[in-house]
Amino acid sequence: MARTCILRVAVDTPLRRLFDYLPPHESSYGALVPGQRLLVPFGKNRSCVGLLVKISDTSTIATHKLKRVLKTLDADPLFEPNHLDFLLWASRYYHHAPGEVILGSLPKSLRSEAPAVRKNIYSWRLTTAGEKIELHTMDTAPKQKAIIKLLLDTRSGIPSSEVLKQFGNCHAAIKALENKRLIARHIQTAGHYAKPPDKKIPGIILNNDQKQAVTTIMSSRNHYQPFLLNGVTGSGKTEVYIHSIATILKEGRQALVLLPEIGLTPQFIERIRHQLGAGIAVLHSALSDKERLQAWLMARDGDIKVIIGTRSALWTPFKNLGIIIIDEEHDLSFKQQDGFRYSARDMAIARAQREDIPVVLGSATPALESILNVTRGRYLELHLPERAGNANMPDIKIIDLRNSRMDGAVSMLLLEAIRNRLDKKEQVLLFLNRRGYAPVLMCHDCGWIYKCPRCDIQMTYHKHNGKLCCHHCAHQENRRNNCPGCDGRNIAEIGHGTQRLTETLAGQFPKACILRIDRDSTRRKDAMQNMMDDIKNGEVDILIGTQMLAKGHHFPGVTLVGIIDADRGLYSVDYRASERMGQIIMQVSGRAGRADKPGTVLIQTYHPEHPLLQTLAQHDYARYTSVLIKERKEASLPPFSHQVLLRAEANNMLRAEKFLQTARDKLPSADGNLEIFGPLPAPMEKRAGHYRMQLLLQAQNRVRLRNLLDGWIPALEQLPEARRVRWSIDVDPQDLF
Repeated sequence: MARTCILRVAVDTPLRRLFDYLPPHESSYGALVPGQRLLVPFGKNRSCVGLLVKISDTSTIATHKLKRVLKTLDADPLFEPNHLDFLLWASRYYHHAPGEVILGSLPKSLRSEAPAVRKNIYSWRLTTAGEKIELHTMDTAPKQKAIIKLLLDTRSGIPSSEVLKQFGNCHAAIKALENKRLIARHIQTAGHYAKPPDKKIPGIILNNDQKQAVTTIMSSRNHYQPFLLNGVTGSGKTEVYIHSIATILKEGRQALVLLPEIGLTPQFIERIRHQLGAGIAVLHSALSDKERLQAWLMARDGDIKVIIGTRSALWTPFKNLGIIIIDEEHDLSFKQQDGFRYSARDMAIARAQREDIPVVLGSATPALESILNVTRGRYLELHLPERAGNANMPDIKIIDLRNSRMDGAVSMLLLEAIRNRLDKKEQVLLFLNRRGYAPVLMCHDCGWIYKCPRCDIQMTYHKHNGKLCCHHCAHQENRRNNCPGCDGRNIAEIGHGTQRLTETLAGQFPKACILRIDRDSTRRKDAMQNMMDDIKNGEVDILIGTQMLAKGHHFPGVTLVGIIDADRGLYSVDYRASERMGQIIMQVSGRAGRADKPGTVLIQTYHPEHPLLQTLAQHDYARYTSVLIKERKEASLPPFSHQVLLRAEANNMLRAEKFLQTARDKLPSADGNLEIFGPLPAPMEKRAGHYRMQLLLQAQNRVRLRNLLDGWIPALEQLPEARRVRWSIDVDPQDLF
């Protein structure tokens, strides 16, 4: 009797299960391998791409009821079995639909019927005649001369796409140079994203602490070992990364580097490209799907040696991965906050364990979880206690705003400090983590506050376009000059955003070049890179920005940092707020005095005696975190417990509450390991027109909590109330907002 062949297929759907199919008519049993894409019928009168996960000989559904796969899209699996196992494990850990996890990890074109085929990437190189040509003989053809000069500077060839990007419409010039036999086109098979650096970056000689860190990391390069690279800002963590990666590459292996936001770290990418050479790809959301697909395939085949990317780069398959590095490991950006809510940091550690390779977590302000893992012996800590070169840590001072004379949000003491630095031709950075002009518009006569009709929260006023904007759902309205409540015209602008701060400083320093860096000013393509170039070239006197400025930037000309509002995290309802406040203050402070000139940090606050601020002023982040860890332990909060958040939203509050109450009733009442909080309204009760409720589960034992979820979540899917709300599970939530 012939053996029944059942194909278990992952389909991109929110349903938390695989789907059984019969093989296509033309396939033999041996031609099917897990990891291949299949075209399958799904639903009524439609088909979609799925990925073969497992081949079995049994199914819970009668064989005659199973649909047949329409066709096989790949002759070979897209990636190795261990990578598929990792994706399935991540799906189980976060209790997310396996189809969304697996298909979501692929480049967009591979979620369709497009072939998984690498296309030739062409580069231009100088011929022997081109290398010998005298540039002054080409003065009459400036574009041809510029292309030749670029190729002379690089020697190794430049991808066609890079030439077009730098010179625009230069097809005629390229054709002319080719006809003159000065350049020739070559097929480039590897490293086609390795853009040559714009200028030479001198190599840095490692100090003793850096050498010791590299030596320790490399001593574990053949087995799993997590390292916490705890180095003060400016201590040269990047150099430790680069030297570690260089050793891995010499052994023929590959490296993965995860950064919180790729657009905010151009200096990191520039340095790593220069010192490691070709074979580097950068993965981020701004890439075209064609570029992403080619980099993905080349990393899988082993031709790309280093992948640098944001959190989604974690899912890239590698042929021979040798090390994973997570820069700014504490950053909240590594946690996906919607859809598949995974932590790229945590999953990178899990992947390193599966690959049996080292993983390096770098930060000047490590997360409490990482610090506790060092204490428990799970991570090995590496210290970089001093800044690289001759730079010293900045002097941190606290400005008491009580009874202080102010100009807008800036105290007279800070204004005087700014004036002194500008007189010395030094740069100033002011940090205010609130974009827009004013966070609140209020009627002075009746107290009416302009709120978002979809979120029931105040809208921010943006003066440059006269708009009121909701920063949560993107709703916009034109500003009205009269109050909707009393028709009065006495509208007050309350609070300060980066736009208003810029206006204040422009009034005080009319001759200064002031640059504002926030999400509004960096929307245009290459805007952030152009701003960074202006800062490095000394064309900017005062930088004003949000937390975008706190992440990994090197501003050698900045000698004064002013933190405008340090109080927002002191008394928040979020138990993580104090940790994040300390991290961002230390990170922003670290932008000052990174070269040979001493730096100063001025922190404005209405609570100058607060012990946490006093500790930060002494650069004692270790003592700061020890206080927070003690508080967390006494309250049994993470990392001393484990949490799962069940969120529900609906256009009716009672509907969301009923679902969560029914979900709570399904939980075991006698489990002393489990604490249950809710159902309760979310801190932002209404967002984008939907009412939001949540149920928080907390347990001391992670394994028992996961086992509970294994039975509880399938039960939730069967509830009639589940079809009337939008609900989601967040394992290890980082934001309860």
